[in-house]
Amino acid sequence: MNRKNLFGLTLDELIAELEPLPKFRAKQIAQNIYKHGKISFDEMTDLPKNLRAELSERYEIKIAELLTRLDSRDGLTTKFLLGFDGAAVEIVLMRHDYGNSVCISSQVGCQMGCKFCASTLKGLERNLTAAEMLAEIFFVEMFLRGDGQKLDSVVIMGTGEPLMNFDALIKMLRLLHEDYCLGMSYRKITISTCGVVPAIKKLRDEKIPVTLSISLHAPDENLRSELMPINSAFGLKTLLAAGDDYAQATGRRVTYEYILLGGVNDTEEHARRLAKILSGQLANVNLIPFNPVSERNFLPPTKSAVQKFFHFLNTHGIGATIRKEMGADVNAACGQLRAKFDGR
Repeated sequence: MNRKNLFGLTLDELIAELEPLPKFRAKQIAQNIYKHGKISFDEMTDLPKNLRAELSERYEIKIAELLTRLDSRDGLTTKFLLGFDGAAVEIVLMRHDYGNSVCISSQVGCQMGCKFCASTLKGLERNLTAAEMLAEIFFVEMFLRGDGQKLDSVVIMGTGEPLMNFDALIKMLRLLHEDYCLGMSYRKITISTCGVVPAIKKLRDEKIPVTLSISLHAPDENLRSELMPINSAFGLKTLLAAGDDYAQATGRRVTYEYILLGGVNDTEEHARRLAKILSGQLANVNLIPFNPVSERNFLPPTKSAVQKFFHFLNTHGIGATIRKEMGADVNAACGQLRAKFDGR
């Protein structure tokens, strides 16, 4: 008999699934799974022994299968390839001086077609479920618990476009925030989008103050359309208006991600145009030197170009940071490890 997986169910869903068990038993099970990381009913010693045996016959608590793992030489980055029902997805644990963060995927593959990205090389296979996205987070949470550490923040910036998997994303976020789950503050969560404007507005209306990160990567319509096909559907003016609206509605500063591609979008003139279009917005810019992808014909910028771009923005009223390079030696760019694994 196939056992049903309880992982990823909300408390209300558990109550309904486990009827006629009392509601307090469902809450005990939820806390055992999510707060205490118990993935075997035998470990739930606050439940009667006969109930544990009965649950084990009907249900399982299945998180994710580890397919492979890579650790950076500096010990700050660990990349995991996880398996879900035949699909492989990547997550990255990043150990910062301000805490541990995990970058998770929202889809298997990606349909957005950004020209510099490895995630989109094979297109979109399917959306991840809310349970699978939560399982990515819990895999790292349990990994860290083994070292006496904890997970401090979540970034939904891996493979896929999160806002194209909207309903599952919102369900996962609300469950992650629940006290019986990890109780993670929404302010510790960042969602990255390449600019799906209608979904940005829907996210605003959910009234959950997550940080929004918008992939910009170009300061004008023509170049952005060359690099990111979505720009033909939602141009810069529309996108920036949606970003500003989100910031005003939530009080959360929007981050604009800008991958610096050598000789493509990294000159002082590009910086000048970028400063102009972001002037007056509640926003900052995260500059990302391109991490080379063998299948993509782009080059990283020079260190001089990065510094000049950074300096120009900061001296012209735009707060900018340079993303610290992490995990280049473990194929940390989204999609690289999966592509390598699939091509074994």
